[in-house]
Amino acid sequence: MRTLRATRPLAGILAAISAASVLLIAAPVAGPGAASAAATAPATLVVGPSTAASAALAHSAAVVAATATAIVPGSVNRTSIAISATYDASIYLGYLNRHLGGRVTIVATNRSGAGIDRVELNTVMGPLGGLVLGTSTVDGRTVRPARSDQTIIVPLGGVLPDAATATIVVRFSATLRTSTAGSSWLFARANGIADLYRWLPWVSRRTPFARPNFGDPFVTPVSPHVHVVIRSDVPLRYATTGKLTSRSADQLIAGFDASDVRDFIVTASRDTASRQATVGSTVIRVVARSGFPAAAVLTAAKASFAKLQALLGPYPYPLLTLSESAGGYGMEGPNTVWLPHSMASANLRYLVTHEMTHQWFYGLVGNDQAREPFADEAMTDMVARYVLGMRRSSACSTARLDLAIYRYSAGCYYEDVYIQGGNLLDDARRAMGTTRFFTAIRGYITAHKLGIVHTRTLLDALDAATTLDLRARWLARFPSLY
Repeated sequence: MRTLRATRPLAGILAAISAASVLLIAAPVAGPGAASAAATAPATLVVGPSTAASAALAHSAAVVAATATAIVPGSVNRTSIAISATYDASIYLGYLNRHLGGRVTIVATNRSGAGIDRVELNTVMGPLGGLVLGTSTVDGRTVRPARSDQTIIVPLGGVLPDAATATIVVRFSATLRTSTAGSSWLFARANGIADLYRWLPWVSRRTPFARPNFGDPFVTPVSPHVHVVIRSDVPLRYATTGKLTSRSADQLIAGFDASDVRDFIVTASRDTASRQATVGSTVIRVVARSGFPAAAVLTAAKASFAKLQALLGPYPYPLLTLSESAGGYGMEGPNTVWLPHSMASANLRYLVTHEMTHQWFYGLVGNDQAREPFADEAMTDMVARYVLGMRRSSACSTARLDLAIYRYSAGCYYEDVYIQGGNLLDDARRAMGTTRFFTAIRGYITAHKLGIVHTRTLLDALDAATTLDLRARWLARFPSLY
């Protein structure tokens, strides 16, 4: 385990978090426009005594001093991602020195049908940020978590039965990278922007981070609620998964809340500006620094978003943020799209549309992105290219589409999964008819909203919607599924 750097010891980071532990209350929003107004409403910072503050402090004390527990003695050598978990994080973001540290309190209810004796949490702070773990507790009792690659393994100290709940507190410290090369852009401060992707320790399963391509090595179940308070060393402007619900007068503390999301991603900068438009009941906001083509991004987003909703059904959140990121690739997040600092103008419409389509495929209907990338990437790319009229042939030879990201080469991962996979689905649309195809897809989204599916789930949904034998068409491309 790596030792802490002397420039920002963990104790100092946690002290900064304690200084930020004030009650943050959003300004009230009411009336017909409440959902949209809440995204940008001003907030007040309450530091004096109040009933709510006392209750919050009492709750925190109860978590720390808890002795009651549902955990029973024993071991089963078992974990699961069938866990309903809420996340309450208090962090310090040192923008100038690139340090991130703090704690997350996870209230986890076992929904797996059997007992578990550990929880596995995913975070890129492991492979990218030199993660150091501080004191961690389960129901108030100290435990010793271990890190393996991008997984934090938290022993529960016994067995958590099905339907039982435990409170897990994990303290951590990490350092943002300075480069956007390779995968570093996921957790870096560069080009005037701090990128925090898949940083918040989140219930998952052990999944290797290293891969030969840019595939997403993640699988994350939905959380019903996430609360994040960020204290920074300098005033920052944020684009996050959550809506801003509080802000201190000195601009150093910001609170965010999100519901029904698979992650909580953040970009932060000292000098971004935002512009927005409303499409239906959704506010589309673009957050970027000077020089980024924000106006063109907003125009493309408005045009494609309306078409996507017509094809796939309503987007159920009041806000969608498209944010300039430090670099790397376009990237999806719940309620959020990252567009890289160096995005080519010729690729703008495609990148905006592809990443927005992920709000339905990954965001609403989840999958194991590492082991079954077809379910989100092929479906997303097919819909994006259909909306834009940009279908093209693959530059690589015909490939299997049932493989994990680790088994595709760097040169052909995109050509195989995105292009060939998307074309296979588009061929099904042509054979079934466009109306029948998208009716089936909307039914698939409704049936599996906020869940995690398999590639076979998607294929079966399409096959069930037509008298054609689609499975015969797919057999050669998915030999492990049939």
